[in-house]
Amino acid sequence: MTTYQPASTRYEDASFRRCGQSGLVLPPISLGLWHNFGGADVFETGRAVIRRAFDRGVTHFDLANNYGPPYGSAEENFGHILAKDFTGHRDEMIISSKAGWDMWPGPYGVGGSRKYLIASLDQSLKRMGLDYVDIFYSHRPSPDVPLEETMGALVQMVRQGKALYVGISSYGPERTRQAAEILRAEGVKLLIHQPSYSMLNRWVEDGLLDTLDELGVGCIAFSPLAQGLLTNKYLGGVPTDARAAKGSSFSTELLSEDNLRRVRELNQMAQARGQSLAQMAIAWVLRDSRVTSALIGARHVKQLDDSLDALQRLDFTTEELAAIDRHASEGGIDLWRGVSTE
Repeated sequence: MTTYQPASTRYEDASFRRCGQSGLVLPPISLGLWHNFGGADVFETGRAVIRRAFDRGVTHFDLANNYGPPYGSAEENFGHILAKDFTGHRDEMIISSKAGWDMWPGPYGVGGSRKYLIASLDQSLKRMGLDYVDIFYSHRPSPDVPLEETMGALVQMVRQGKALYVGISSYGPERTRQAAEILRAEGVKLLIHQPSYSMLNRWVEDGLLDTLDELGVGCIAFSPLAQGLLTNKYLGGVPTDARAAKGSSFSTELLSEDNLRRVRELNQMAQARGQSLAQMAIAWVLRDSRVTSALIGARHVKQLDDSLDALQRLDFTTEELAAIDRHASEGGIDLWRGVSTE
């Protein structure tokens, strides 16, 4: 590919949202590399998506140690893209990573121990060719590990200069409050929480968003498209290239007739608004000012552009929200509910 020069207009129409009560702002839509950027994917396709995102004002790129497949390969590929295309633009970017889920064999490659989290961040930095990440998350609560130890590891990262900010993901309201208190006692603020949130997965409305607002903590919602269910992908069945067909993290069991019926109703509402279903789903998540950013994935540039175009229509009438509420309810798709309620 030719030498990349970022669009000179990338900030002209870009908007940003304050992340809780902090000095950091994030784009309303951020790009996640959970899928489509690993060693099993086409490198140049992922590279084109990241370039396009940056050209359109997306400054936040979200990774984790085990994104791939194989594990670690998304960070490796992202590191190559940074070196090829973004060496002069690192300070324009917010780069995050996480650890908590399984990464390597044995008892020290999973969970919330200081041993695992510190080692994982060091590995992530090496894979990406970075001196620090902007945000490092405890990727999930680990009830078998003292919360003081997990938060202590995050404090250590900040003090070592390996992470500028720290966050948590999939923590319930009470554990979130406890984590924030532990960090505050050490002089480190809990910057952000990353929960799953969509029209078919509304658990954060039951106390978590109120807690984050009270604590002054930002919120970045992952899976706002319910892993693709809230797109036009499944309206006519399961396409062969879909994650559900590949038997990965999305199970065909989630494609119940009840879920599909609600998705079709929501799709009709989106069309009436002049949006794709995906665009309306993203806009709906962002309707709440307590949500700092919606974290999306993208298989190719066209899909990315469709999602980013959600920003063209973020307003909802009271009648529209009421109509959406009749169909936007729990769809049994929250794969992380167990850890969130521990």
